Amino acid sequence: MAFDSLSEKLQNVFKGLKSKGRLTESDVKAALKEVKMALLEADVNFRVVKQFTKAVQEKATGEDVLNSLTPGQTVIKYVNEELVRMMGETTAEIELKQGNEITVIMMCGLQGAGKTTTTAKIAGKLKQKGRRPLLVACDVYRPAAIEQLQINGDKQEVPVFSMGTKHSPVDIAKAGLEYAKANDNNVVILDTAGRLHVDEEMMEELANIKKNIEVHQTILVVDSMTGQDAVNVASSFHEKLHVDGVVLTKLDGDTRGGAALSIRAVTGCPIYYVGMGEKLSDLEQFYPDRMASRILGMGDVLTLIEKAEAEIDEEKAAELAKKMKKAEFDFNDFLEQMQQMKKMGGLSSILSMMPGMGLPSDLEIDDDALKGTEAIIYSMTMEERTNPGIINPSRKRRIANGAGVDISEVNRLIKQFEQSRKMMKQMSGMMSGKGRRKGGFKFPFGGMGM
Repeated sequence: MAFDSLSEKLQNVFKGLKSKGRLTESDVKAALKEVKMALLEADVNFRVVKQFTKAVQEKATGEDVLNSLTPGQTVIKYVNEELVRMMGETTAEIELKQGNEITVIMMCGLQGAGKTTTTAKIAGKLKQKGRRPLLVACDVYRPAAIEQLQINGDKQEVPVFSMGTKHSPVDIAKAGLEYAKANDNNVVILDTAGRLHVDEEMMEELANIKKNIEVHQTILVVDSMTGQDAVNVASSFHEKLHVDGVVLTKLDGDTRGGAALSIRAVTGCPIYYVGMGEKLSDLEQFYPDRMASRILGMGDVLTLIEKAEAEIDEEKAAELAKKMKKAEFDFNDFLEQMQQMKKMGGLSSILSMMPGMGLPSDLEIDDDALKGTEAIIYSMTMEERTNPGIINPSRKRRIANGAGVDISEVNRLIKQFEQSRKMMKQMSGMMSGKGRRKGGFKFPFGGMGM
């Protein structure tokens, strides 16, 4: 995640605070100096950092804090509150018209920010909420932009309106709106053209669309990997077009994440969503409080639960729980759980949302490494997957050849699998006693081969 390095640095600062029985004003100043440096290195806007540290210091150096029983934790509380305030305090939603009234959303941004993909992602989100979106291809300049929108629209099962590249974006937008009225669509999303940099021609084209049809929401797509420049881009667009909200893309990549912390404070524009991957499902609602928790290494269990509820089949989960209790689950069940974990963003994504599981910035979990485990299981016959006990040395050699791995990898997986079955049986026995939780969230099984 974008904030891994920042999280690690902040956690190191706070460890020092929590280890002290009492704090002095100089302790707080020294800690906040470290916080300031960590934020600047994460590419947070300098003015925002200055306001942030000043606000925390004013709260954290009061007598009631310095003399409290847990002064270090109190300072962390103020840092968390200030992070939330800086990113917007409340969750911002795209404002939509009620009933069959059509809401027109204009997407804008620079080339390479992921605007066309994000347009389709948002259409999918709105469809899940019961809306009837129509995508309109207004980018007549970039090669394959229309085709890309149509492919993504098909994947989301959302219709796409296109007139090719011979008409002006304004005419296409007008015709798209008329098409929506005739076909009972109540959300029209315009995918407009971007440029490599902010220029007058692009702004004039976008302004012309807004002059000719009523646009209810102007959403800016910003590449968070551009760091401080992302804030400058947002400021330019907001000044010329009045942006209603922002979507930050590539927040899962090797980026310092300063844009997420700066954009709201500098422009006043709320962040609607954050893109956490290339798949059309990799778009998360932006919750300032949850993001602050993730930055401070406190996890984001609520988002993890929402992902699980969206992706995990309850009946299959209940069936697997019974099998695990009796140590009867097999490699087919394991394969199913690996698929569920992939849908939730992979192991690294899951761990980043769990409290206390913040990973050091130099430690990377390669989700692709699980492909070797998948290859081994796919090389087994259905009988072998169902009854691993029959896998003898000759079968292991055949499986290894089929998967393209050394036989030691097959031995290791089978050994870990058997150990996990025994462990799960022991755990189910312990959980059946006093204090057992009923119901609740079940994490997908995925302990082997990692």
